Amino acid sequence: MTARPVLSVFSLSGEKASTTPLPAVFTAPIRPDVVQFVHTNMNKNNRQAFAVSMSAGKNVSASSWGTGRAVARIPRVGGGGTSRSGQGAFGNMCRGGRMFAPTKTWRKWHRKINTTQKRYAVASALAASAVPALVMARGHRVEDVPEIPLVLDSALESTKKTSAAKDILAAVGALADVEKAADSKKIRAGKGKMRGRRYTLRRGPLVVYKENDGVAQAFRNLPGVELCCVSRLNLLQLAPGGHMGRFCIWSQAAVEELDTIYGAEGKRIPSAAMTNADLARIINSDEIQSIVNPAKRADAPRLRKKNAIKSVKALAKLDPYAAAAREAETRAQAARAGKKAATIKAKRAASKAHKAQKKAFYEAASKQGDVCAEGFGL
Repeated sequence: MTARPVLSVFSLSGEKASTTPLPAVFTAPIRPDVVQFVHTNMNKNNRQAFAVSMSAGKNVSASSWGTGRAVARIPRVGGGGTSRSGQGAFGNMCRGGRMFAPTKTWRKWHRKINTTQKRYAVASALAASAVPALVMARGHRVEDVPEIPLVLDSALESTKKTSAAKDILAAVGALADVEKAADSKKIRAGKGKMRGRRYTLRRGPLVVYKENDGVAQAFRNLPGVELCCVSRLNLLQLAPGGHMGRFCIWSQAAVEELDTIYGAEGKRIPSAAMTNADLARIINSDEIQSIVNPAKRADAPRLRKKNAIKSVKALAKLDPYAAAAREAETRAQAARAGKKAATIKAKRAASKAHKAQKKAFYEAASKQGDVCAEGFGL
């Protein structure tokens, strides 16, 4: 039987003091889809109802002129003497009219969420906070942190000064994440800056404690740092924006309390659908390969269908006599091609001899002279 993994417990000065067993909830399956779904619906429960005035765009006396005037039947402002007279009113297409489908306060603002789903999401978020890769992927600066999850001595809960809190964070290498959050403070773009949310700020570490003996007062003024009691773990803090991997700093008492909260008598820890998610390793294992059917031989590749007009072999399968005739013609063409040069040479020689014969005949005929030179006597 394998030993249960342990976590290192660091003192407030950054030195390893002792160890504590790894809470079982940190081995829960990580389900980003469940976390995103629950976070989205939980976040909707913080909204405040808004609506436009019931009488907005309708504070004017107007009525339709009816048909017969070659104008639209939209309600029109009565009276005279001003440009407003006769203008359309009430409609969402009219200047000064109401909006389309005015918002109402009785919209469905809040969402109900299954308790089991919420517990599943919190357990997944806790498990993800123990994976260094996910914590770093979320943007936290944890390069100098000795161990993830980071567990400090229970004396952390008795810290009462912010200066002491900064020293503790610096000793364990977590101050870089706080400075990252402080450097990210910017003025919000948009009208939210006039509505009580002027600045935006990245999230820093989440300090989880069991008893508040002053730790909340010590850490709450550090930018980006949030605090949470282990008995009131909140998914909105464990996975801000629905993204898992929040950098958590635990007190030893809080970590040990997780085994009580998610123990045999507490909340049930969700079980993973697969103990080993490496499918390639499972399929290629000896246990699986010993019982599966052997690999089937691939079918012989099919040859391309040849055109009988271009291929003699394809023609021979259809008509052997036509194939033989084509081969004979091919051989004759090859034979003729071999004798072509000799035939042309013989024809040129005969043509040259014929031209010489014609020239000799012409010269011989020209030597006879004038036929009337000696008279016409015969």
